[in-house]
Amino acid sequence: MDSASHTDTGHASHATIPVYIATYVALMILMGATYLISRFYLGPFNNVAAMGIAVLKATLVVLFFMQVRYGTRLTWVWAALGFIWLSLIFGILGDYLTRAWLAATGWSG
Repeated sequence: MDSASHTDTGHASHATIPVYIATYVALMILMGATYLISRFYLGPFNNVAAMGIAVLKATLVVLFFMQVRYGTRLTWVWAALGFIWLSLIFGILGDYLTRAWLAATGWSG
């Protein structure tokens, strides 16, 4: 392993100030897009558009502000596991909240 290509922390690179500024500007633009999309009636697609923008903002925060973009493969694995865990939690919550929507017959006396 070439020690000249790594810093003291062992990482090959890190985010620079222009990257942080560009990420901040992108987040501000996406915040404005969230506001603008809320002003138009798109029916059920309002939630889809808002969630799409929110996922994009969360991705930018995780990749650049939380340094996952410049992290090791293990960092990527842990970040991915966090999102998998979050999807499991939402899946369980969705199941729990929708159980009363369909009544099961034959279970109660």
